[in-house]
Amino acid sequence: MSRTVRTVVGLATVSVLASACSLSGGDSGGSSASSDQQTPTVTLVTHDSFAAPQDVLDAFQRQSGIKLKILKSGDAGALTNKLVLTKGSPIGDVAYGVDNTFASRALNEGVFQPYTSPEADRGPQRYSVDPQHRLSAVDLGDVCVNIDPAYFASKGLPEPKSYDDLADPKYKDLTVAESPATASPGLAFLLGTVAKYGEDGWKGYWQKLKDNGLKTVSGWEEAYTKDFSGSSGKGPRPIVVSYASSPAAEVGEDGKPRTKALLDTCFRQVEYAGVLTNSKQIPQAQKVVDFLLSQQFQTTVAANMYVYPARQGVELPAGWATAAPLPQAPATMPADKVQAGREKWIGEWRSLMGA
Repeated sequence: MSRTVRTVVGLATVSVLASACSLSGGDSGGSSASSDQQTPTVTLVTHDSFAAPQDVLDAFQRQSGIKLKILKSGDAGALTNKLVLTKGSPIGDVAYGVDNTFASRALNEGVFQPYTSPEADRGPQRYSVDPQHRLSAVDLGDVCVNIDPAYFASKGLPEPKSYDDLADPKYKDLTVAESPATASPGLAFLLGTVAKYGEDGWKGYWQKLKDNGLKTVSGWEEAYTKDFSGSSGKGPRPIVVSYASSPAAEVGEDGKPRTKALLDTCFRQVEYAGVLTNSKQIPQAQKVVDFLLSQQFQTTVAANMYVYPARQGVELPAGWATAAPLPQAPATMPADKVQAGREKWIGEWRSLMGA
């Protein structure tokens, strides 16, 4: 799956991503001992959107005595698949980025081993999906419909506000979304419609979207940066499936966001970290999980990955309360229901959409 970065901030943090990737140097293989036998190297397997300030990563190395090697492995779906396929001989020691749409698969396959971090009671346990505590919540980011208000103002059209509005003929040919078969925001949007309309109604809703000119593309980057009129690409469509935090990356010179997330169309995504089963460096891997849940790391996730920290009491960047408020009532779905229905719903979606 092509997870692609959750928000347009990915383009602005290329240098940070590059420095994070090169923290320990070397190839992108599994866990290995450092040339200095006193300094173990722990491999963190993560998604392509991982970004963290180099000074924070360096501080962790100094404090823990652990070198951290970053191994990026696609989006949440691709990451989960790779972890499942290599669980007998893992490609790393700890993984971050498996989200709640794929967590049940990873847990059922025995990818992670139990570990309760001393940092977990600072908030991450609110999002627990496993009584064995094999996964700890690191961040959350709600997938929501985003709009370009300037487009609607210029056309004299009222702004859409709900799922139902997207199927209204006055918004024909105005919406672009990601495929749930190839992108995690597309899957989250599909799950949101299942939660909204039920297993008997979601296909009828998608048929209306199709009839109303919905365009589906393979990934977030194409949808947001090429088709969406409110992004730097200035595409032709003013409605896109993106994230509740995306408007924070579209703030104009006047300090106001140029785009808007429709908070009644959100589905909550939570990303987790855990120690990989069969890791040869369990104590060190546990310290990496502790680090990801720590105040030190959690204060970086909003500014660098445009997601909300799972830890309570972490201050968000200035302006987020206005530009990117956390949705108060997003749609959710139990992990076991996602596991039971995911592949069936994607298959039915493919048949319906001819994808």
